Amino acid sequence: METEIKLGFKDKESMFAITEADCFSDFCLDTSKVSPVLLENTYLDTEDRKITSRGAMIRKRHYSGRGDDYYEFTVKFGGAVTDGLHQRYEWNVRSNTKNFRISEFKNLSSGSDDPDELLDKALDGVSDDELKELCSNYFYRTVYTFGFGDSIMEACFDCGKIENVSGDAVEPICELELELTSGDVVDLREMARFLIDETGCVPFDDSKYKRTIRLLDSGNK
Repeated sequence: METEIKLGFKDKESMFAITEADCFSDFCLDTSKVSPVLLENTYLDTEDRKITSRGAMIRKRHYSGRGDDYYEFTVKFGGAVTDGLHQRYEWNVRSNTKNFRISEFKNLSSGSDDPDELLDKALDGVSDDELKELCSNYFYRTVYTFGFGDSIMEACFDCGKIENVSGDAVEPICELELELTSGDVVDLREMARFLIDETGCVPFDDSKYKRTIRLLDSGNK
């Protein structure tokens, strides 16, 4: 299960200011300069949004930068959001092609930490031919690894943009995703509280997908 806290910032400068603070080195396991990677997200669903209506999501993500150029397919399902804490079942498959195929994804993700039967439930009755590209966004991600308490977490600094299909509505992406790699969610919450107190950021309940869908629908009205 994916466990992360999303924190929203008013702008890029205020978000990255924490990396210049003396306290940053207290938690960051490697303070050397990190180059950002471009992440381009495209979300797939049927015409009548069967996947979304089930509380699931299919994402095609293109990574480029620092010598990387590949795709990663992700399915997320269920879970809950409380005060910026996002917990969802998640399956990931890395690929050198941009074509998502349901049967191939199931085969390659089989045996992951989250139950196969929940993945079957998320994709039940949907064929490859029904899936279409629904909406997209892009952002640059800079990742640091934090150690706090008995836990390890990734701090992902994301800056980018969401646009609706007509291009007349835009939302910035300026958020920090604090994702638990190992350890206790209590440590994750305490680390988030520290960042909130130090920077004035706010917990963010909306996922990038939810925000992108909202802009998509605003352009279709």
